[in-house]
Amino acid sequence: MLFPWCLLAQEEGAQDLKVGLVLSGGGAKGLAHIGVLKAIEEAGVEIDYISGTSMGAIIGSLYASGYTAKQLDSIFNAVDFETLIRDDVPRSAKTFYEKNESDRYALTLPFDRFKLGFPSGLSKGQNAYNLLSQLTSHVSNIDDFSKLPIPFLCVATNLETGDPVVLESGYLPKAVIASGALPTLFSPVTIGGQVLIDGGVVNNYPIEELRAKGMDIIIGVDVQDNLKDVSKINSAVQVMVQINNFDTQHDMLEKREQTDVYIQPDIQDFSVVSFAEGKTIVTSGYDAAKNNMDQLIEIADKQAKKNRPEITLQNDQTFYIDKVQIEGTERYTRSYVLGKLKLITPDAVTYEQFNEGVNNLSATGNYDNIDYRFTENEAGNYDVMFTLTESENQLQLRFSVHYDDLYRSAFLANVTRKRLFTNNDIASLDIIVGDNLRYKASYYIDKGYYWSIGLSSEYNFFDKDVSIDFLTAEMLDETPSINEIEIEYSDYTNSLYFETIFKRNFLLGLGAEHKYLKYLSKNIGVDKNQNLQTIFENTNYYNALGYLVFDSLDDSYFPKNGLVIQSEFKLYLLAQGRNEDFESFSIVKSRFGYAHSLAENLSFLFNYEGGFKIGGNDTASFDFFLGGFGFNSVNNILPFYGYESLALRGDTYLKSSLSVDWEFVNKNHLSVFGNIANVGEDLFSTGQWIDGIDYSGFGLGYGLETPLGPLQIKYAYSPERDATEWHIAAGFRF
Repeated sequence: MLFPWCLLAQEEGAQDLKVGLVLSGGGAKGLAHIGVLKAIEEAGVEIDYISGTSMGAIIGSLYASGYTAKQLDSIFNAVDFETLIRDDVPRSAKTFYEKNESDRYALTLPFDRFKLGFPSGLSKGQNAYNLLSQLTSHVSNIDDFSKLPIPFLCVATNLETGDPVVLESGYLPKAVIASGALPTLFSPVTIGGQVLIDGGVVNNYPIEELRAKGMDIIIGVDVQDNLKDVSKINSAVQVMVQINNFDTQHDMLEKREQTDVYIQPDIQDFSVVSFAEGKTIVTSGYDAAKNNMDQLIEIADKQAKKNRPEITLQNDQTFYIDKVQIEGTERYTRSYVLGKLKLITPDAVTYEQFNEGVNNLSATGNYDNIDYRFTENEAGNYDVMFTLTESENQLQLRFSVHYDDLYRSAFLANVTRKRLFTNNDIASLDIIVGDNLRYKASYYIDKGYYWSIGLSSEYNFFDKDVSIDFLTAEMLDETPSINEIEIEYSDYTNSLYFETIFKRNFLLGLGAEHKYLKYLSKNIGVDKNQNLQTIFENTNYYNALGYLVFDSLDDSYFPKNGLVIQSEFKLYLLAQGRNEDFESFSIVKSRFGYAHSLAENLSFLFNYEGGFKIGGNDTASFDFFLGGFGFNSVNNILPFYGYESLALRGDTYLKSSLSVDWEFVNKNHLSVFGNIANVGEDLFSTGQWIDGIDYSGFGLGYGLETPLGPLQIKYAYSPERDATEWHIAAGFRF
């Protein structure tokens, strides 16, 4: 009679044993938590409550939401932490306006009230927020963290008071991001009117909060920095870290005593940003926990087993969005937001597409915070609620530098004003100084998926020695006795255009353009005022234009994947000035480009393009000019390896190029490239476009990605010239 009663009492006692797990912060060192969790699972320990700070909160929240240690290991092995930490948005995810902006400027600074501003953190944490929202979507309807598969809490710090804030309810990803908002690295997070930063500032090992939940046993994992010997402190940063650790290590003397199973992985050789050594750090956590395996097994033997549902990992899960609600659209319209998000509901999207849209909205710089939450509706689909905090910043200063063989050295200073006349508008002015003076002014009203409106005015100028073949026979009264002349080329263009996005990734545009074109040489001739110069072009042109663009390249300069399709049509209707024999004509240009990765860090880019003129035989100023590399194209002046810029001329051209790129060291590229072309007059009508290859160039290149833009050096050889050419370009192209 007594034996069954003893067994029952034993079982009831096991059910009463509650085990809590506290996970400290520590940046990349917090990956050791995954290894510890692996050992805990092997021992059979059931965790009843989790508390965490910073990285401990991130890993703890995912474990609490149902993931296993093995799944967490897979998740974090696949994460690009450099991208996760920074707010860099993949180029392929941006809308066309943002693509152009990011390909042009190296530095952007707020400039409100004539004072330069700086961000409160290097990153807003948007990428981390997106990842956590995706991974916790299955518990997105849970507001009370104690109702998660494993109850959970995390700690943040009130930026105003310095007090610890225990987060036990709300939207899980936002609470976790607040707990890990490391000062200077991540911007503060606002929750319930409180501005919060990393909880590790005041409580990096929240054991008291966990003990208050009635836990019988506390397992603690400590991945914090220990105090270092003076001989190992050799920088100002290390001095600040040591000072910050004084209070932390003092508090740990008592907290360590309160921990029943204290696990401290050997991670002294790693830092808070050692994400590249993630596998080794995970292993160190597992090894440390194995040293406590006897204790863990003893605890497991006293627990009743629980059947918690496992989460299935889905790398590219597609979900159906029925409805999008948006709060906080005071200055920017709903259509603007949806246009940046690339969302038209109801629709099925992947998490990758959704995250790209969110990041693109963030990249506009118009929002201090972008919060969203998925809620599952009665139909089993999702509604998304966005809560936006619009930025007060309206004025920005932006800068860039560049060098190429056409415009040569150039420094760009830009002032950009948002919401100048109306919501959704942006006005921008580039002043470019250096070897040549240029400018570009633009005004754009962004209507998202509706028709957007743009105005632009720009002036381009360069002077360059070119072959006498640059000029047509009609431009010369007699053939000069020189082979080369210096040309001063001026282009002043004003345009009005309307454009819209359709099918998520296509841009369609229509517009009208005025162009004043002038070029002359001071090497030959005398004008009517007895000045030593000959003017070859001095005319105002008026034309209509249309264009279609698809661009999914992941990078403009070193693309590894993506597709670009560009088509442009211009109808020149009127002319006024030197071109007295003007007849209307059209110009058509198209380009197809495809980039693909062949292996890790090895990719190729194939381009095929062409253009031709219809009519207007007496107007040669808009012929196609090929040669050179790295410059911002104006009119129909296009690059071609193996020749100097403006070396080849014709009213028709066809060009193919292939480049194979090897990123042999991070941000360092070696390339092998080649291009071929036919350029001439009426190539299609005469059949000369397929009678052979007239021009070619092949070579080797080196490229370096820098904060100021790419540095590219190309060495090319042209067989038909039996000559070589160096092409050098530095900085973002403008």
